[in-house]
Amino acid sequence: MIALVLALALTAEPSLAGDWTVDLSSSPNEPYTKPMSLTLNADGTVSGSFYESEILAGRWKTARGRTCVSFRTTDGAGPYHTSVCLVGDQAVGQTWAEHRNFLFNWNAVRKAAP
Repeated sequence: MIALVLALALTAEPSLAGDWTVDLSSSPNEPYTKPMSLTLNADGTVSGSFYESEILAGRWKTARGRTCVSFRTTDGAGPYHTSVCLVGDQAVGQTWAEHRNFLFNWNAVRKAAP
């Protein structure tokens, strides 16, 4: 039984699901991070939060050798559109806020267990 559990754990694909620390620093001397929590639901939807905002709508998919999610949040003034893909053990993403006239590329690492 233990061997079966270990075999399944070793063959499990990495997932974007879980808690992440997103590096939004614009300067290496000024660290700026925000949390991202993703739940990848069996129906292809995404729930959770990013930058302390609830994910309002989102989808995920694994294809062409990578898993990616896209979702929408808001700051109350307008929508933020985010997409992120798992690359190795990192999440690599970008967020577009048309109402703020910016596109921001960012990286994230899995949040360390407490």
